[in-house]
Amino acid sequence: MYRRVVRPVLYRLGRGDAEVAHEQTLNGMRLLGRVPGAAAAGARLFGVQGRGGRVASASARTVFGIRFPSPVGLAAGMDKNGIALRAWPAIGFGFVEVGTVTAHPQPGNEKPRLFRLVEHEAVINRMGFNNLGSEALAARLAAYGDLGYPLGISIGKSKVTPLEEAVEDYVTSLRRLYRYGDYFAVNVSSPNTPGLRSLQDAGHLRELLTALHTEAASLTVAGLAPKPILVKIAPDLTTSAIDELLQVCTGTGVAGIIATNTTIDRAGVAGHPLAAETGGLSGRPLAETSAKVVAHIHGETGGALPVIGVGGIVDPSDAARLFDAGASLVQVYTGLIYRGPGLIRQINRRLP
Repeated sequence: MYRRVVRPVLYRLGRGDAEVAHEQTLNGMRLLGRVPGAAAAGARLFGVQGRGGRVASASARTVFGIRFPSPVGLAAGMDKNGIALRAWPAIGFGFVEVGTVTAHPQPGNEKPRLFRLVEHEAVINRMGFNNLGSEALAARLAAYGDLGYPLGISIGKSKVTPLEEAVEDYVTSLRRLYRYGDYFAVNVSSPNTPGLRSLQDAGHLRELLTALHTEAASLTVAGLAPKPILVKIAPDLTTSAIDELLQVCTGTGVAGIIATNTTIDRAGVAGHPLAAETGGLSGRPLAETSAKVVAHIHGETGGALPVIGVGGIVDPSDAARLFDAGASLVQVYTGLIYRGPGLIRQINRRLP
């Protein structure tokens, strides 16, 4: 139904502008979240379990101290400002990562900035962390109260903030949002903020993670529960760079790795007329690379550092490959664009 009826309509919105379809989908989910009982009914249909235990799920698991009703989550980027958080369980997600959010509100890069490469089931985006800012997100999350599922919050650097002031930018967002997230993802790997990926370098990353953990410790002393801090990495790092990054992460108390962000490599879409667009590529062409990175991290750390696998999941077999590679959890975004909510149900139903 989705691919035959819904998707063609979405793809025509805004004269084919992918961002218009994104916004309309998000608004639709926001409205769904306002319908009493809709999320609970959807959760029953898709077989996941909320904190209230309404629906039994053999696939629930605990990772970095958090109980996930399902290991299948919504990746950051879809619901940056958290406007539809009540609705995502209705299509089977067991957790959601909101953001990426920055300390300062920002409009993002100039439009158009989101492109569908339909033949490859891929997307190129150069959104540039468009969001209302961490203060606005904190206010929205306060109004929600308990969502009934684990919420991750992805934090990034504001574009107006110089790299030498990046640490305080991240710390500001962590401080504002700490009471509302179940875990925090440190995004240092988006290709769409100038210079951001340099924060993956060992020296910069160590300084950033040390400051974030120091801030988290002070907030814990002030009465808030400890929250896991994760790092999201790029798929374009060399093996030696990943190993160096892992040493920094384990040395600074990072709870897990999210692998991977979008790629700047275009080998998987070579020859496509949109391949020359700048930005990060996601979707099917990333599947093999993401699985290799997940497997490397799992092997290098002996499974001691949990991995959230993301990138290239457009079929249940893609999710299975990431789990087989050592991922504890997986996240979906681009696959939702091409396969619709049925994909989430299929993955949940085929979980071991």
